[in-house]
Amino acid sequence: MAGTSLCHSTDPCTNGEHSGHPAVPSSSPSGIGTRGGDDGIPVVDFDVLVNGAADQRAQAIRELGRACEDWGFFMVINHGVPEELKEAMMETCKELFSLPEEQKAEYLEAGPMDPIRIGTGFFSVVDGVRYWRDYLKMFARPELHCPAKPAKLRDVAAEYSAKTRDLLLSLAKAISESLGLDGGRISEAMDLESCFQILVANHYPPYTGPDSAGLGLPAHSDHGFLTLLFQNGVDGLQVKHDGQWLLAKPLPGAFFVIAGDQLEIVSNGRYKGMLHRAVVGGERARMSMVSMISPCLDTVVEPVPELVPDGQGLEFRGVRYRDYMEHQQSNKLKGKAALDIARVQRDNAGPEN
Repeated sequence: MAGTSLCHSTDPCTNGEHSGHPAVPSSSPSGIGTRGGDDGIPVVDFDVLVNGAADQRAQAIRELGRACEDWGFFMVINHGVPEELKEAMMETCKELFSLPEEQKAEYLEAGPMDPIRIGTGFFSVVDGVRYWRDYLKMFARPELHCPAKPAKLRDVAAEYSAKTRDLLLSLAKAISESLGLDGGRISEAMDLESCFQILVANHYPPYTGPDSAGLGLPAHSDHGFLTLLFQNGVDGLQVKHDGQWLLAKPLPGAFFVIAGDQLEIVSNGRYKGMLHRAVVGGERARMSMVSMISPCLDTVVEPVPELVPDGQGLEFRGVRYRDYMEHQQSNKLKGKAALDIARVQRDNAGPEN
């Protein structure tokens, strides 16, 4: 690991904002709703969304909409992705991180839009320091790109990307319905059937330094549409809700689902991309696996016209997704600043006298 970016103030890993590591209350979910406590993370039962009776499904769609509007973040259970496949993906990527440096060398100097990238931090150096993370990023669709070693990674990644893509596309249909649209409308608007997909493996080494935690990845929202994430049993994902940072603690077997910037744009700001970050601390390494779907690279993403009656209240202009991704990936992570290139700028100064 080359260097660190650790917090050495009285505020553990805040990136300039006051925060701690509050525990998220836990209890068994009932269908779809929130876990116990006022700050409980919403839980979506995927089986109800797909197979529930009409009244159950209608209620689930409404609750899903509230989760997207109030949080931009939820857990999904009964999702159908085998635990064995998730474990195989995690273990194979763990094996990749342990390979000798020379076997990964060709991917270490890759740029933001290269199909395979192995590195440290977000984009090499952020504010002059490296963040406490190793990662593998690989494009999975329209074509799977995969390092040659370990040899089994390609087959595992191909199956995992297909399973998680199907799950995310099904969630996209339900989200579209929650906006009062036809189930296929959002997918149509962003050409999600020909979607762009990325797989990311993150490895956060143990940290037992002078502070309680280090910053694995700074606060940001994702550039894509929806992100699916699971981890290896070591907590570290924090999400910002109602101005507070909360430590996200998953239910057994659940995925986290994170709303990205493209959902915020296409919904005209009704659903917000979730601001989140990763912290590290303790004697155990943390790993997380990400599957992200996004619009086709050449799709111009803009608010669905049905959500902007008569063009009034337009919050975002159309931006080609490839351009948006390149912009976000080539600059330092700074909250949701990347959205500014798509945001409609209004002159609030009023007329001159």
